[in-house]
Amino acid sequence: MLYYRRLQLPSKYFNILIAIVTFILFIWLTPTVAQTLTKAPVILDGQQLFKISDSGQYNAQERASLINSQLKNAIQTYESIQVKIEKRNQLPTILLNDRYLLTVTEQDTVPGSTVDEQSKIWSQQIEEALQQAHLERTRTYLQQTTFVAAAILLMTIGFSWLLGWIKHHFFRVVSQRLTTSNTIPNSEPLRVLEIFFKLVLASTRIALWMSAILYITNLFPFTRQWSYQISNILITSFTSPILTLGKNPYSLTELIILIGLLFGLVIFAGTVTNFLRSRILHFTGINRGAQEAIVILFKYGLIFIGTLVLLQIWGLDISSLTILASALSVGIGFGLQDIAKNFGSGLVLVFERPIQVGDFVEVGEYTGIVERIGARSTEIRTLDHVSIIVPNSRFLEKEVINWSHRNPISRLHLPIGVAYSSDPKAVQAALLDAASKHPNVLQAPSPLVLFKEFGNNSLNFELLVWTAEPNKQFLLKSDLYYNIYEALQQREIEIPFPQLDLHMRSGTLEFPPEMQLALIQMFERLSNNK
Repeated sequence: MLYYRRLQLPSKYFNILIAIVTFILFIWLTPTVAQTLTKAPVILDGQQLFKISDSGQYNAQERASLINSQLKNAIQTYESIQVKIEKRNQLPTILLNDRYLLTVTEQDTVPGSTVDEQSKIWSQQIEEALQQAHLERTRTYLQQTTFVAAAILLMTIGFSWLLGWIKHHFFRVVSQRLTTSNTIPNSEPLRVLEIFFKLVLASTRIALWMSAILYITNLFPFTRQWSYQISNILITSFTSPILTLGKNPYSLTELIILIGLLFGLVIFAGTVTNFLRSRILHFTGINRGAQEAIVILFKYGLIFIGTLVLLQIWGLDISSLTILASALSVGIGFGLQDIAKNFGSGLVLVFERPIQVGDFVEVGEYTGIVERIGARSTEIRTLDHVSIIVPNSRFLEKEVINWSHRNPISRLHLPIGVAYSSDPKAVQAALLDAASKHPNVLQAPSPLVLFKEFGNNSLNFELLVWTAEPNKQFLLKSDLYYNIYEALQQREIEIPFPQLDLHMRSGTLEFPPEMQLALIQMFERLSNNK
């Protein structure tokens, strides 16, 4: 079990790490996502030069659109680039080829700089960007860049193939070592390891191809513009409000972070409850069923309280969820009846505890040990080690045999038939002797033999024994039948089998005319064949 433990033990600490990282991301990203943008970017060939603010009757977006259009026209005309700065109304104004481009205001400056310093920096950035744009449109640059892009694609294909080859050979070596090791009782570690390798390989390949595609698109000015537009659309889609609850609008990013926090809360609750079960309740001496009931109540209580706390920290008014609750009630009324019924049944099972984890039960055609009682379903492990998932409502709607309820001591019935020539007292002594030899048969209450009836072919008896392990009743019955057969053989008591005596009277048999004709034809065929 050495390799299996190495694969399984870190999962608990990994879950705790996920919950902590998710909470830190929430605290860090919430102010950033919630911050409204008051500036608009100036873009040239998909590259952001700087951002400008509102000025007079024009807002930031309108100013940026005018500047972007003039820069685009300057590139398309292939004119020589000349950027100047002039003073107009005590403010520096940037001119592009003696045409007005923009006026730098106090709102445009960054903290610690003046409008004159800001205008010089921007004019230099504009001039360098326009010269680079002209260079990127020359034939020589396009030929060199195309060669570089082709080389990057070939390298990406080669690295992708190499990753697959490394994964295949490394996993084969590890699986051979795990298979040849005698400490591995099953193939569970191999499946976990294979899934892990596949996830790592898929993530690495996706990251590799995304990096290559982004790098290639940034080499060409036209594809760089498309890349910027697509990324801008995606960013806008994720940051624009799509839902308003109460007075607070929420974007898709905020909702994703909230869902991630709730998911982290579920992982954290599961980790804490596992720690509670294995480290605290395990040493209290409480039976397994009571432990599971405490764990289930603690887990869902922690999730409920944590959800309320997260929503309050998120700034969501709980009263604004009344509409959602109403919609949920309608959904329960139409399509979620079974889920709600099973969830309610699960609560009844937890509180009333008619069945508990570890009980040996019979539900319909299924017989086994209760392994887990969840919110919607219960897991039963059969004697063949097959897990059966049973809806919780089935335990309350239909009859359930619980061999372990309150007192696990149960009585087993073993019917036996002997020949009519047998002595009933000898049969009784043989059955009691066979029962007394088995260690799992309780002597108090003592075994009992009942003379049931005079059957058609046998004298029918029934052996009644008590056992404290009803989950082993099938093995116990088999052992007892072995003992019973041996005891009957020793006392020369015959075990009968069904018999039927046929008495025929003398006389003639009369058949209908159709049957007589059929018999005559059959005999004629037989004679002809001879």
